[in-house]
Amino acid sequence: MTIIIPPAASPAFQDRAISDRLGITDALVQAMSDAAGRNWQTLVVSVKLRYRLAGYDSIPVVSLTMSTSVIEQAKIQAQVLVPLVRALQAELGEARANALVRKTLGDLYRGFGEEFWKAKNESDLGKAVSSAFRTYARDDALAYDVIEQSHDAFAFDVKRCAYAEFYKALGEPELGFLLVCTADFATSEGFGPDVRLTRTQTIMQGADHCDFRYRRDDGAAR
Repeated sequence: MTIIIPPAASPAFQDRAISDRLGITDALVQAMSDAAGRNWQTLVVSVKLRYRLAGYDSIPVVSLTMSTSVIEQAKIQAQVLVPLVRALQAELGEARANALVRKTLGDLYRGFGEEFWKAKNESDLGKAVSSAFRTYARDDALAYDVIEQSHDAFAFDVKRCAYAEFYKALGEPELGFLLVCTADFATSEGFGPDVRLTRTQTIMQGADHCDFRYRRDDGAAR
């Protein structure tokens, strides 16, 4: 549901989050370099060409601040990530490229989830996850109905999603799912081994709502 893990209360974590956000593109570039090997120069040329076709003279510089809402951060990062991933798919093939992106971003978001959970220092799963999604929803980015909120659960249905609207307007809902929606599972893994997220559908993929269900196994306290 988001490109970035939301800011936590800790100023030190906020500084770390800024650095991590800016590191997402660097991490993908490095992964692309490792995967492409000797074809890396060809891939760089392809990336630059795609930026030119998108109307940029050079690869845009991503600049984010803590005052920038998550939805605006997602839009800014898409300027870099969409052409980057398209170039990677053209060079490596869609299946291999998508797997690489999922692994690279998954490792990052799993770490974000761990840092977020430590910074929140909250044993109540419902409170912790609801606070995160209030951040995701800022600037009217999400409209959702809470189905259940308790110490060991947070379940809700997203009825409107500006992230999906944005990527659909770009004509790139598949990349929106790859770059935005899949991050939710990796992030939740960072909350700990006893937290599970299930979701059977997303607006990004054409459903009328997203069904998020966060639960703690066996009601174990954190």
